[in-house]
Formats: sequence, C-alpha cells, structure tokens
Amino acid sequence: MTTADSARTNRAHTVSIWTLVSLIIGSTVGSGIFALPQNIASTASPGAMLIGWLIAGVGMLAVAFVFQILAYRKPHLDSGVYSYVRAGLGDFIGFTAGWGYWLGSVMAQVGYATLFFGTLGHYLPFFDQNNMWAMAIAVSVLTWGIFAALTMGIKQAAAMNLVTTVAKLVPIFAFIVLVAFLGFSWDKFTLDFWGKGSGMPLMEQIQGIMLFTVWVFIGIEGASVYSKQARSRSDIGRATVIGFLSVLALLVAVSTLSYGVLTQEELAALPDNSMASVLEAVVGPWGGVLISIGLCLSVLGAYISWQMLCAEPIVLMATDGLLPKKLATTNASGAPWIAQLISTAVVQFFVIVFFANETTYNSMVQLATIMYLLPYIFSALYLVLLSIRGRGLTHPHAGTRFDDSGPEIASGDNKRHLAVGVLAFVYSLWLIYAADPKFVLLGALAVLPGLIPYIWTRIARKEKLFNSFEWVVVAVVVIGAAFAVFGLVNGSLTLD
Repeated sequence: MTTADSARTNRAHTVSIWTLVSLIIGSTVGSGIFALPQNIASTASPGAMLIGWLIAGVGMLAVAFVFQILAYRKPHLDSGVYSYVRAGLGDFIGFTAGWGYWLGSVMAQVGYATLFFGTLGHYLPFFDQNNMWAMAIAVSVLTWGIFAALTMGIKQAAAMNLVTTVAKLVPIFAFIVLVAFLGFSWDKFTLDFWGKGSGMPLMEQIQGIMLFTVWVFIGIEGASVYSKQARSRSDIGRATVIGFLSVLALLVAVSTLSYGVLTQEELAALPDNSMASVLEAVVGPWGGVLISIGLCLSVLGAYISWQMLCAEPIVLMATDGLLPKKLATTNASGAPWIAQLISTAVVQFFVIVFFANETTYNSMVQLATIMYLLPYIFSALYLVLLSIRGRGLTHPHAGTRFDDSGPEIASGDNKRHLAVGVLAFVYSLWLIYAADPKFVLLGALAVLPGLIPYIWTRIARKEKLFNSFEWVVVAVVVIGAAFAVFGLVNGSLTLD
C-alpha cells in the first residue's frame, strides 16, 4: 500500500461513534414526527400505541442491522439498498426494489409538500384545505423550481443540512419538555387506555399504526453508508443501537405525551401538523408557531434533498443496464438531468392524481411506505440466503459473481446474522399483512409501468427477460395491479 493509499484509508475511518450517532438521528428524524400525534391517534389508543412501538422498535432495529451487516459482509456493493437486492436475488428483483424505492421517494415528495403548504395554510388562508388546487399549483411551482436549480448543478449546502437539523430537533425537544412539565395529565392518558370506547379490537388498532411507525423510521438504512467511515467495527454496532434508540425515544415521547394533553378523539381530529396543535393547547399560540416554523424549515430542506436523491435509483439502474443507459446522462454541470426530469415529471403526475382525488397526507404516507418496504423485504431475504448458503440465488442474472467476495464470517456471527435476517424478513412481511389491502394493490399498480422500460432494455441487450422465480413475481404484480384497476373503476378502491 502506498503512502497516499494509507492516507486515504486513515481519512476514510476517522468518523467517531458520536458523529455516527448524530448522522443516523439526522437522517432518520424527518417530517413524519410532526404529524405523528394525529397519525397514531387516528387508529390507536394509548395502550395499543405502546405495544405498536415495542413491535416497531424490535422490527426496525432488525432492519437497521440488516443493512449494517450487509455493509460489512459486502463492502464492494456501494449503491445502497438496491445493490444488495440485485446481487442476491437477480436483476429483476433488484429492479423492482430500486423502482419501489424510487416511487416511494417520489410519493414522499408530494407528502412533504402537502405538509409544508398545509402548515402555511394555518396562517395563510390561501393555502388552506379548502383551496386544494392553489396548494397543488404551489407544489408544482416549488418542484419545477428545485428541478431548475438542480440541473444547474446546485447541490444542497452543508449549511442547509445543519440549519434543517437544528430546525427540527429544537422544536421537538421544546415540545417534549414543555408538554411533560406543563401539560401532561396522567388521568387523561389513562382514560380509555385500551380504546374500548372505539369498539376497535386491540390487534386491529396495532395493525393500523404499523405503516406510520415505519414511515418515521425511513432513512435508518442510511446507517449502512455512514458505517463505512467508522473508526472501528465495534463503533458501527454501538452507533446503530444508540442512534436507533435515541430516535425511538423521541418518537415514543411525542406519541405518549400527546395522549396526556388531548383525548384520542381530539388528537385524531387535528390537522396534519398535529404536534403544533398539541403544544398550542399547552402553552398557547406561540407554541404552535414554534413547531410550525421548525416543521417548514425541516420539510423544505428534506424536499430539496429528496428531490436531488430521487434521481439516484434511476441513474444506478441505468448504469447497471437495467434501464436505458441514456437515463444516466449528465449535463455540463454534472447533474443527471434526464433522471431528474423524469423524477420531477412523475412527482408532477402524482401531484395531479393525489390532489384530484383529495388524497390525504395519511394515505400518501401509507402508499409511499409500501413502496419502501420492497427493498427492506428483499434485503432481509438476501441476508438470510447469505447466512444459510453463503450466496444469493443461483441463476444467470443473480449477480452471484459478487458473492465470492467479502470477509470471512465466523460461525457464531453467521448464526447471529441469520437470526437478524429472519426477524427483519418476518417483520417486513407482517407489515404488508398489517397494511390496508388497498395500499398493497395500489403499490402493485405503481410497480407495473416499470416493466415497460425494463423489458425494453432486456430486449435491446438481447438478454433473457425473466427466470422461473421472476415470472412468479411478475404474475403477482400483474394480478395485484389488475385488482387495483378493477377496484378504481368500480369505485371500491379509492385514493382518499
């Protein structure tokens, strides 16, 4: 190894455990926490909420460890969650995971913007819920304005990252302290603790909040990226646990304290920026303003970041030959303008579809979460396969050429990896089961159009379209999409 190589290696492993923890918290805590009181109360009582967070805590920690373990076992796979799925389960399943992650990000963009302008609408009537098309136009202008900036090579500055992180954490901590000491009532919290008054069975309440609990953890997979820069391997696991538990503590605190200020029925009736309404009930209007300012700055920063990142799955799949190579084209500024244009156009499409159908923020969140679950499920399955057989599926398009590389794994570690993979896989499948079936069917419908460019590319490259396993997946997607179309046509399935 040369002196230069040694210097690069030393620089690559200089991130301390506490820096890793802060990066994990910053990438995971987003807009979802500001809407959490209303989201959770819309279906769950305090008791069901606590059980739901226990399940989500164990399950999402397993998911986080899946990506941390895969980052260690397959350090050369550096294209995020998509690359793990492709290497382990083949081109088409990898494409499906990448397409799902991309669509989830696109739908999340509309959800972010809806929350942003919905919050402004509380103070500026022009953007209130009764003026949906004004909000739709504002979202469209914002989206295309950011696209224009991104195509000129303008990237989010580090200063903006710092501002948005502070903007979202300060009001959250203020909320927790003020509500805990000034507004929390134990009697109100324990009133109808198990939700018997609602007539909804406990398990149904728990199932109802599962997608919301996943939504607020989206980004936890980013820990696998940061882990490569850690000083030592032991720091990676500690940082993942500390960062994850810190985020979980914030989420549980916000959810729990809210039930001690307002009843479940009152919380469920709040607007999307429900954290502001809860704090306003405790300290007055200035509390709502504080949370709203933090939310707007946080969501605006997240909107810019995610619109920039939306293009990444398209570029990666085009570079790997799963989509036409032209989609990875960059302009003179180095921006992947074609992928950004497609992503922005699809955001615009969903703006029209969602607003025309008066789709709520809650529905956008749940549909986006279903799309995000695709790479979670398949990545966990890949870890299970690695732990059992030492490689992914064996067929011409399984990427098995990658499976013979990576560090030696001790027998004890391999058993632990298998346990983590199985837990994350079962948890992810249970989330699909717990979801409203309409979001699963709509998710299948959203995946279906991706078959067109994928098949086109395979034919152009004179490669086999699908193997037997992939044909089964294609059949499931087509059948699910057919049911979704039938439901939308006869009115039994809606987007509201």
